[in-house]
Amino acid sequence: MFSPCCECGEYVKGRVAECALVFAMMLWASSFIALKLAFVSYDPWTVIAGRMWVATLCFLVMWKRVMRFEYRSGDWKVLLILVLAEPCLYFILEAMALQYTSAGQAGMVTSLAPLLTAVVAFVFLRERLSRIAVMGLSIAIGGVLLLGTDGHGSDAAPDPMLGNALEFGAMLCAAICSVCLKHLSGRYSALTLTALMSFAGLIFFTPLAMIQGNSWHWNSQGIGAIVFLGAFVTLGAYLLYNYAIAHMPVTRAASFVNLIPVFTLVLAYLILGERMTLVQLAACVLVMIGVGVSQMKGRKPLKPPVEQPNQA
Repeated sequence: MFSPCCECGEYVKGRVAECALVFAMMLWASSFIALKLAFVSYDPWTVIAGRMWVATLCFLVMWKRVMRFEYRSGDWKVLLILVLAEPCLYFILEAMALQYTSAGQAGMVTSLAPLLTAVVAFVFLRERLSRIAVMGLSIAIGGVLLLGTDGHGSDAAPDPMLGNALEFGAMLCAAICSVCLKHLSGRYSALTLTALMSFAGLIFFTPLAMIQGNSWHWNSQGIGAIVFLGAFVTLGAYLLYNYAIAHMPVTRAASFVNLIPVFTLVLAYLILGERMTLVQLAACVLVMIGVGVSQMKGRKPLKPPVEQPNQA
């Protein structure tokens, strides 16, 4: 039996873990705002390459911990898919998305990530997917479509339908990345995999920034946004999230992801002055309803596709 002191200690750790998760979600939500601010001064490739450089330099401080992993023959294939999905394709799509849609709308599309991960796991890992999860995904996608179709051209969102579609593609890449991470998690720590992704992003985006980027110039707002993205979002949010999941169930921690679109909308309004129409706000509610429905327990899970034996 636990003593009252032990129970009190566990309670405090639980509350601290919850606060850490809230701050982590706020940092991830703020990445959309920081990207918008950085894109004012620099092209997307320079911003992303700078972010990868900052993150990689931060991980070098923890190099000994990063290098603790157990490589097995054939892991390179999964690792290659991992880094191609994220950061390479993911950041390309997200950078393009934020050229056409608002930070608030892009943040709302991120709520689809857990649902898309479940679909990808259903297809590739043969994990069961409940019918109610499929229904919730359909409702959420309908909300995203409504969110884009009502978006009249503006400085913040000149083509929201295209931008939201690109962000949806980015979330699909994130889902593929999550499945790869799950496959590798037994032999590689989250720290190692995150550092690998940052280094791969550095190798991939630096040549793009040199070829496609605009001429370099000093801008305090742009530099500050890049450092914030690399050090605080990539590294800080990661550390907070991993502290939290060490003191609470992973499934409970995953539910906090739904705070990201809410924080994004609030921060976009306060910092960027973004506003939405009533129809767009209704679409946001529809997306959240779809996400909520998907987390309800379904009685009849869909069976994974069965591989047919080869016919001689």
